[in-house]
Amino acid sequence: MSESEKFKEGLKVRREVLGADYVDGSIAKADDFMMAFQTITTEWCWGHAWTRPGLDRKARSMINLAMLTALKQPAELKLHVRGALTNGVSVEEIKEILIHATAYCGVPAGLEAFKAAHEVLKAEGAL
Repeated sequence: MSESEKFKEGLKVRREVLGADYVDGSIAKADDFMMAFQTITTEWCWGHAWTRPGLDRKARSMINLAMLTALKQPAELKLHVRGALTNGVSVEEIKEILIHATAYCGVPAGLEAFKAAHEVLKAEGAL
């Protein structure tokens, strides 16, 4: 596979936010079928969106937490809670984001998000 510049840029940011062990493990486990997804997410999400100058990483993490709550994606939210901590989002800010998202996305979505975030925050020693 020839790596595009956006893939390389995205891989750097993805490793910095989510951790090299997680990212490199995901790529190492990918067979040819799953590597298509790894390429897309690394190039599109991390290489195109996360490297743009308009928002800092903290703001992007905050937006992701709200969107993942709305989409009812607790597994992905857990990953991005860790990334949010890395990007300087405080526990209090995470709580406020989830409260706000609960008001707009509904209590069931908010409950799943709070439970997922709580699990990660405890595991990371933030609570």
